[in-house]
Amino acid sequence: MRKNENYTRVPSRDKGVDIVNIKGIEDIGYVQPDSILLNSLTPEGGAPSRRGLYFQDGERRVDYVLTYHAKKPGGSRSRRPSSRIMESALARSIRRARAPRPRDDPEIAAQEHSMDYHEDDKLFRREEFEGNLQEMGLELEKDEDTKIPGVGFVKIHAPWHVLCREAEFMKLKMPTKKVYEVNDGSNLVEKINSFIHKVTDPLHPKVEENRIQNVKHLSYPFSREKQHLFDLSDKESFFDSKTRSSIVFEILKRTKCTRAKYIMGITSLLASGVYVAAYPLHDGDIEGENIEPNDRKLLRDEWASYGVFYKYQPIGLVRKYFGEKIGLYFAWLGVYTQMLIPASVVGVIVFLYGCATVDDDIPSMEICDSRNNITMCPLCDRACSYWKLITACGTARASHLFDNPATVFFSVFMALWAAMFMEHWKRRQMRLNYIWDLTGFEDQEDTLKDHPRAEYEFRVMQKTLRKERQAHKIATEKEKLTCSDRLPAYLTNVVMMLFMIGVTFAIVFGVILYRISTKAALHMSSNPTTRSNVRLTVKTTAAIINLVVILILDEVYAAIARWLTVLEVPKTDKDFEEKLIFKTFILKFVNAFTPIIYIAFFRGRLVGRPGSYLYVFESYRMEECAHGGCLMELCIQLSITMLGKQLIQNNLFEIGIPKLKKLIRYIKSKRGSAQEEEQKKLRRHEMDFFLEPFAGLTPEYMEMIIQFGFVTLFVASFPLAPLFALLNNIIEIRLDAKKFVAELRRPIAGRAKDIGIWYNILRGIGKVSVIVNAFVIAFTSDFVPRLVYQYMYSPDGSMHGFVNHTLSYFNVSHFKDGLEPLEPLHLGYHVEICRYKDYREPPWSPTPYEISKEFWAVLAVRLAFVIVFQNVVMLMSDIVDWLIPDIPKDISQQIHKEKILMVELFMKEEQGKMHILDSMGLRTGKDACNNHSPAPRPRTTPQTDSHDY
Repeated sequence: MRKNENYTRVPSRDKGVDIVNIKGIEDIGYVQPDSILLNSLTPEGGAPSRRGLYFQDGERRVDYVLTYHAKKPGGSRSRRPSSRIMESALARSIRRARAPRPRDDPEIAAQEHSMDYHEDDKLFRREEFEGNLQEMGLELEKDEDTKIPGVGFVKIHAPWHVLCREAEFMKLKMPTKKVYEVNDGSNLVEKINSFIHKVTDPLHPKVEENRIQNVKHLSYPFSREKQHLFDLSDKESFFDSKTRSSIVFEILKRTKCTRAKYIMGITSLLASGVYVAAYPLHDGDIEGENIEPNDRKLLRDEWASYGVFYKYQPIGLVRKYFGEKIGLYFAWLGVYTQMLIPASVVGVIVFLYGCATVDDDIPSMEICDSRNNITMCPLCDRACSYWKLITACGTARASHLFDNPATVFFSVFMALWAAMFMEHWKRRQMRLNYIWDLTGFEDQEDTLKDHPRAEYEFRVMQKTLRKERQAHKIATEKEKLTCSDRLPAYLTNVVMMLFMIGVTFAIVFGVILYRISTKAALHMSSNPTTRSNVRLTVKTTAAIINLVVILILDEVYAAIARWLTVLEVPKTDKDFEEKLIFKTFILKFVNAFTPIIYIAFFRGRLVGRPGSYLYVFESYRMEECAHGGCLMELCIQLSITMLGKQLIQNNLFEIGIPKLKKLIRYIKSKRGSAQEEEQKKLRRHEMDFFLEPFAGLTPEYMEMIIQFGFVTLFVASFPLAPLFALLNNIIEIRLDAKKFVAELRRPIAGRAKDIGIWYNILRGIGKVSVIVNAFVIAFTSDFVPRLVYQYMYSPDGSMHGFVNHTLSYFNVSHFKDGLEPLEPLHLGYHVEICRYKDYREPPWSPTPYEISKEFWAVLAVRLAFVIVFQNVVMLMSDIVDWLIPDIPKDISQQIHKEKILMVELFMKEEQGKMHILDSMGLRTGKDACNNHSPAPRPRTTPQTDSHDY
């Protein structure tokens, strides 16, 4: 290697800067410009916002950063200039051989020698990888003189010709010079849209995208042969920072490091510890004085702030900064939150209707009527005594708030709401695809197959080496993992998934035992206040225990799902993500909804009857529902679980955990609170190193999907669920925005045209919610029994006598020995007949305590209601799906218009080229008829400098 004499002279005061010139010949047939590799020092001057965003020359922008563990040389070496990164291995081995050997303990010396060997191996790999990056045309700058002890940085810059080449390979659609007018439809539609925009102007963030755009640039996949179609007057801004970093990441993924067999790409090097981290830089600072305007600061001011919670999201700016995949997530979250507004309004109206009609509800009035001297059977054995039905007055009145005729209407409304939400999102997604030029984009599935995950490559390498040892010859074909190789992992997955689901069921059963035993213990209390509030105490504490268990298991299940997915060794990142989503969703869904499903469909149905109860472990009697039904208990469980998950897991954890991890990284880097002032002097790539790595969108989507389940699956029992979800999401949007802008490293800008597998999960939950709500209304609430009584058994067609109709009789002399109440005279008189809620024959009938015909009539109507409700609501949902087109009419017209304009553009270009050839006399008669492709340009035609490629 020789020093680059053509490069700008380095000032003499910048000692230790070593510039290396590396040239590479590309397959496209020209010599690259000089690639500069610098061991840079910290620049003393320059604007703070540019510190770390550019190479030391202040001209070339840092598009990506790699970090690694750097060992600081001690003694006199620390005063020498830094060595070149491409120093030969021979020189290092000679230098190590001349170094004095340690005089300490031989074991310590052996450990240090082993550590040095591993560090040197990593250094060799880095040198090879970085050399290959330079051969790909990237320019690197090394920085080990940082304020972070033991961390070195490699800053990467993609020059113009590399950006053009990769943009063509990746088929990136870029705006051309051609613009056309965008029509919103008829004049009336345009006027309405303009009026709505003016009215809602205070709700729009102050960003450029929210201005009404009447023109749009025609986009076309970038091609170096057709550079004249694009506006290249400002090459610095033609590819924005998001696009530049994604281009560099593609190069990093496919650049090979063959020092270790079958190692390929940056993901493998990160997995093996060769590099510590790899990330693109944020555009600049968001706090401080004299900050230059940048997209990150604009996002912080107009999006990632609680003070703008009432404004729309600047989705276009989010996409510009973070990419389409993250932009689609926040667009979906915004649409979901907007759609929760009408659902919340209707839910509040249903709740207020229940409040307004509670005094007119005849069944609850009969329960609260002191003139109805109804004696109820004991709620537990021995410890519990007989009780008056009037004591359940409060529970009955509270149940009416959530169990009334409006509940059925609200369930139908929410099923249609879910269908409209999905249709609205599809239309919004298509509009974004058009605006973001994704209409012709297909998922890069084939491209992803070219980039196997590091773990997959490692397993393939192990398999290949094992076969080579057995066959004593080098394998000619590259191996791949088969189903037989993954069979142990598949079996482990199935067994562990079933085991985890079994653990969830066991914990729910444990909470059931807690409720039963606690209820019996509280009934034996000498405190009358405690005895009177047994039900409320047991319900609330059990719901809180369930919540704590759910929060703990959620974290455990997330770790187990990731471990099982890693064990399965998926080949690509796409496969890994889908398998991880499936496992995590199954475990978290079962964890969150198993206690709710038990209360809704099983509690109170396996009780038995007085004198013949069903027991657990021969001593615990199965719990029964309150007289007002299990719907009230279902509402309590659902509300505590939903609110607790949102407040604790979604908000506190998201705020606290990233801050805690950031604090730990500061402590590990010996940057305590006493050095906070020094933090302000850190450069951009050093500050971003302390941010939390981006872990993907799966946790963000997952918490919203579980919330969507709470909103739709059991909404018949909790009409206020949409309201609480709306309030949570208003905070969640700004919380996630703040996390992405200020707490996380900048993610790689991923391209996507939809939300992927999450849409299918949402659609499935919407379909299941119809069935679940049908069963909740039919079997958990008293809606169907009231309907049957009113139209089949009521003497006057009213609800008078309904409570008495649902209560059966029991002769207390039929109690088994040892199970009768210890205080039979608790009410002050001797009880001979007590009542319990069930449809059974009285003790004086020929078939005492057998199920009565009323039970079968109610059961038949329940099943009929489920079938009718399910089919009617699903039919209505399908009608909504059919009536609302997936693609807005104006968008389909604009897409068609774009295709026509694109054809016209290329036809004009073709005609222009033919005209030039005709004028120059270079086209023969045969060419004039048959040649439909542009001829090669003659040497006399002015050409773009090679640097433009």
